[in-house]
Amino acid sequence: MKSFSYLALLSALAPYASASNGPDGIDVLIDKIQPQNSYPQTSDQILAAAPPPETEYEYIIVGSGPGGAPLAANLAIAGHSVLLVEAGGDFGHLREVESPALANPSSERNEVSWGFFTRHYEDDDMAFKDRKFTYLTPDGQYYSGVNVPDGSTPLGNFYPRYGGLGGCSEHNALVALLPSKNDWDLIKTVTGDDSWDNSAMRKYLKQVEKVEYPLPEGTEDSHGFDGYINMAVNPSAIAAQDIKLMSVFAGAAKAFGVNNTNILGAINEAVAMAEENSIDYETGLLPLNMTTAMVEAMDAMLEWDINNDNEDRDTKRAFARLPLHADSTNYRRSSPRDYVYDTATATNSDGSKKYKLDVALNTLATKVTFDTTGDKPKANGIEYLYGESLYRADPRSSESENGGESGSVTATREVIVAGGAFNSPQLLKLSGVGPAEELESFNISVVVDLPGVGENLQDRLETSVNAEFPTNFTRILSCYYLAADDDPCWAQYVDSSNEGAAKGTYASNGVVMGSFFTSSYSEDGEHDLWIGGFPALFNGFYPGYSSNAATPTNKNYWSWLVLKAHTRNKSGTVKLRSTNPRDTPLITFHNTYEGQSTEDADKDVGAMREGMRMAQSFFENIPAIDGAASIFWPPTEVLDDDAALEQWITEESWGHHASCSNKIGGDDDEMAVLDSKFRVRGTDGLRVVDASSLVRVPGIFPVLPIMMMAQKATEDILATLESSTTKSSSGHHAGASISVN
Repeated sequence: MKSFSYLALLSALAPYASASNGPDGIDVLIDKIQPQNSYPQTSDQILAAAPPPETEYEYIIVGSGPGGAPLAANLAIAGHSVLLVEAGGDFGHLREVESPALANPSSERNEVSWGFFTRHYEDDDMAFKDRKFTYLTPDGQYYSGVNVPDGSTPLGNFYPRYGGLGGCSEHNALVALLPSKNDWDLIKTVTGDDSWDNSAMRKYLKQVEKVEYPLPEGTEDSHGFDGYINMAVNPSAIAAQDIKLMSVFAGAAKAFGVNNTNILGAINEAVAMAEENSIDYETGLLPLNMTTAMVEAMDAMLEWDINNDNEDRDTKRAFARLPLHADSTNYRRSSPRDYVYDTATATNSDGSKKYKLDVALNTLATKVTFDTTGDKPKANGIEYLYGESLYRADPRSSESENGGESGSVTATREVIVAGGAFNSPQLLKLSGVGPAEELESFNISVVVDLPGVGENLQDRLETSVNAEFPTNFTRILSCYYLAADDDPCWAQYVDSSNEGAAKGTYASNGVVMGSFFTSSYSEDGEHDLWIGGFPALFNGFYPGYSSNAATPTNKNYWSWLVLKAHTRNKSGTVKLRSTNPRDTPLITFHNTYEGQSTEDADKDVGAMREGMRMAQSFFENIPAIDGAASIFWPPTEVLDDDAALEQWITEESWGHHASCSNKIGGDDDEMAVLDSKFRVRGTDGLRVVDASSLVRVPGIFPVLPIMMMAQKATEDILATLESSTTKSSSGHHAGASISVN
């Protein structure tokens, strides 16, 4: 193992672990609590950690991710008293959270990293073939790789989640894409509820988004401009300043069947201008005034609005830029966390609190409570523990001590669970809602026997094709990634006099475009493959992965990520590890041939093979402008043989969009946990609104669909309230309704 330290810019600090990821593969030994920078948050506009200040609310929402956070703000704005419960704190102004380029490091900040260790396979022999698999060493460190230290205990595949206000919308890559038409229509089909029709769901996009990027003429009516989420795109000139990066873009375009004549001409023109002006484009960035022709050519190639409402949006082969949930002025992450903060801190003209929204941070919900005296159990509150780092996905939590100050709070109308695909089924089961056999095995009193809770867990399949170049990418050459003080890229990013591309590397997530296409195995003709790339080394998740992506000395890597949408595997499970709410659950995806029929697994693996072959061709078509790429991952002996590549896919594929573990379904589906209005079957006053609610993983990236679901859930909840008010009013006034602010 090679000496390495994320915080050791040019050996400024002593190495804290042995780690390596490069042509020889992953070989990483790292401390459980990683050393990190100590920069304060960039703003004092953060919510203080505190337990619930009141004992009763109309609505209690557990989980502050892209489902729970906007729902809480919406209900409060509608005039209701709402408690939003979050087990972590508010870290929305960490540098790593704010900058699009620092999304990977944000997922491993100790304050917010919830590191689950999942299993791709239950079978040990298959699971241990993954070269990213992580073990706990006898010394209490994490090791990932194939040279496992003696006496180590298998943990699983690292799956970083965000333990803080805003949930995973605070550490994702900011990509905000609509799901496919058939994703929404599938829910309509299985439930018979036309409100899930794709055309009907479009209005929720308009409610969420505040578009700040140029749209093709005549398409403005299909988008929203007043929502709570700013939507921008990467400034094209950020990429255009790096000739090597532009040559990679041109190669991908050619391989994908996009005419790259104009971009090649613009690149050659820029090279000539650089040479005439004695600018070394191999070691430095082009001045912005030399990028104009490349920017114009690039923008013309990427004009397609991937979030359009055309009939062929989900079937047309597309080479497109990616909308990001960030603003177009500061290029700072925009998320539901900001919406909650603004709502919770809003005041009237006299300084009084405007909305009845309280946010309980460092508050771990441990149980949903029920009134069982009626025909159905009615959710009437939660029990919780207050304290920092109580949940054991937090690297700072104690494995032996059970801390936390206990308490409870009452909901007079509803409890809404929004903890995500892992935590929502765990909380339901701890509360007595789930498969009776599993609950009884832990001596948990069964409130409702719902066999589908924690079943149907799904995820993407994702792999990478990685290569190195003989020289570095100049776009990232001067960036420290906050590994030391006086990071020039951070200074450029926060300089208020810089606008657009002048804000530099940290104003972009680094993904210039996405390639959307359909494999030969797609059964509905919709996109089921996506490729995107960036100048860094990423070949999956393991503790310390973000430190290896781009180091102070290695900036010559490029990674093409291949993502398989609409996978056929529905066999994943979330099961209790214990009755201790601090413990993480047991999460097993049962990937490919373990959880699927041979026929279905062949189709998913075959589609991934096609995607990886396409990514390989992206490298092979790079013009000879600034050195050729040398692919090293997968190794040559794997890439040279289809059978070997398919075996590699079964061993190495990962995912990061876990969903569907409390699925919505029809009355005739015994495994359906929710009805079409997010209500937990067999109960009153209890809903689930998050990724676990979905029937299948939506589209390519799930964050925007979940925000849209939160808007729909708001509408459904308020409609239920209006209906109950009407029924309870005197007489037969069918038009009676409530008034909301």
